[in-house]
Amino acid sequence: MQDHKTGKKHLTIPGNPYFRSKLFFHMDLNALFEQAVADSKTLSDRPSNDTLLQLYSLYKQATEGDIHIDPPANPFDFVSKAKYEAWAGLKGKTKEEAMQEYVQLVSKLKN
Repeated sequence: MQDHKTGKKHLTIPGNPYFRSKLFFHMDLNALFEQAVADSKTLSDRPSNDTLLQLYSLYKQATEGDIHIDPPANPFDFVSKAKYEAWAGLKGKTKEEAMQEYVQLVSKLKN
């Protein structure tokens, strides 16, 4: 959505503790992302492996952008293969979108 007065993009997420009612992308997203990264390390319950892969891939996409490494050479390195495929699956997603999704996922895991 865009603010009609300023033309700036914002996101409205009711009830989400990481967001105010309107988040202007250029202002607070990096700080919210960094806080979510810190919070992800202190979750009371360990997330499932699928959720951990989602957190990993969103973090990599948010911090590095599209995947830029070769797939794992060892066909029996299932963990590296899963991480590679999870990150590769986000190709084309902007860093900002990945940050937003990461923050939302950590918020969901905290509740």
